[in-house]
Amino acid sequence: MSRRETASTIAARKVDPRGRKVKILATVGPASNSPDMLDRLFKAGADAFRVNMSHGEHSVHGGTIKAIRALEKKYGRPIAILADLQGPKLRVGTFKDGQAVIRHSGHFTLDRNPEPGDETRVCLPHPELFGILEKGQRLLINDGKIRLKVIRASEDEILCSAEVGGVISDRKGVNVPDAEVPIPALTEKDRRDLDFAVDQGVDWIGLSFVQRPEDLAEARKLIGGRAALCAKIEKPMAIRRLHEIIEMSDGIMVARGDLGVELEPYEVPPLQKKIVNAARTEGKPVIVATQMLESMIENPTPTRAEVSDVANAVYDGADAVMLSAESAAGEWPEESVSMMDKIATQVERSEDYRARVRFLDTPPDATTADALSHACMTIADTVSISAITVFTSSGSTARRVARERPDTPMLVLTPSSKTARRVALLWGAHAVVTKDIGSFEEMIAKGKRMALRHGYGKAGSKLIALAGVPFGTPGATNLLHVVTLTGDELDKHGT
Repeated sequence: MSRRETASTIAARKVDPRGRKVKILATVGPASNSPDMLDRLFKAGADAFRVNMSHGEHSVHGGTIKAIRALEKKYGRPIAILADLQGPKLRVGTFKDGQAVIRHSGHFTLDRNPEPGDETRVCLPHPELFGILEKGQRLLINDGKIRLKVIRASEDEILCSAEVGGVISDRKGVNVPDAEVPIPALTEKDRRDLDFAVDQGVDWIGLSFVQRPEDLAEARKLIGGRAALCAKIEKPMAIRRLHEIIEMSDGIMVARGDLGVELEPYEVPPLQKKIVNAARTEGKPVIVATQMLESMIENPTPTRAEVSDVANAVYDGADAVMLSAESAAGEWPEESVSMMDKIATQVERSEDYRARVRFLDTPPDATTADALSHACMTIADTVSISAITVFTSSGSTARRVARERPDTPMLVLTPSSKTARRVALLWGAHAVVTKDIGSFEEMIAKGKRMALRHGYGKAGSKLIALAGVPFGTPGATNLLHVVTLTGDELDKHGT
């Protein structure tokens, strides 16, 4: 095949950089797990996909992961896959008709009988609860939409009165805000799901209901370096040791659903900002999740409040914003992704975006790598720079640069597809898998070609090259160089 033919083939399948810094994480489910819909969600703006291990069989998830990898190959862009473990979340059993109605002020029993439930009772398949609940304590079901108060509890059943009744359906979640439930960080199901997910080559593992840094230890050991670990913050207990949890994880998710159930709703927004700021300070990717465009599960357009919610997360400098049921089970999955893309793009074009996203002071650590990453932003603020080209094998250099939230786009060049996929959730990063470099001259030449190929600059444009010498050594960032494009680098080299 000739060089011209190769170049045209690459151009045909190359997707241009999104043109926005924040990333979009779309949950895959029955409404979106077909190859065609995944393709449409990607083209609408999804940068990464979440596979929710709480629902569905491994065979279905395996098909989804395979379809995403085919999509990645089709468009020549690394796509992150996050496998979200169910965690020790408490859920009710099933109902004869799939659902039932609990009467306001009526009685309702949670028991250990595995038979399908009705309007008077349902199985609660968590024996650890039956020995700890006491009269007067609350049980919140389906994100707090149903509120029960314990009348009496025994080893076999919990009789409750319904402070707030309503429709209850199969396997809805249960929160117990008034008691400490002795549940391990990983359930047996989680261990099976984790083993399956890493065998399938997912890039991130989401660990649910993290309360303390020790909760991450077993998951980290089981992953064995095969995926990055994202700690989901959805229990108030986690806030007490937030910095330790961030230090022990590779990324953070602000899972607002359960936070909003166990806390008062008005307590969640300041906590969201606190978590985002803490993760940004440590240079760890942070995802804001849950109910971002909730009304688009059924409607083709969101509410104004939802638009503002997404916009505020973008203004706060979150690395990614996530769609849950909107893209997994809703009637408008493609439109939900497109709407989130439009909101984020519009916010990033606003005049005050730069000032607001940089409100957080992130002074560099006392390392050469941090000093050079900070210098990239300073140079880009002083001189017109078309791109910061980061050569990295582990992704650590890219995370350091992203921590500064520079205006200038970041082109991440790595020989590792694993690293490129993980970087797909990193603020402002456009990752490209390319052959490793062996010399300074090769680094500069390749950085110029890649910048031109991906639309970062033209003749006369300046680039910053950031790397470590010796090349290929993780964590050895010690080189910063500013170069100027002549514009004919691709013509001289072909492809």
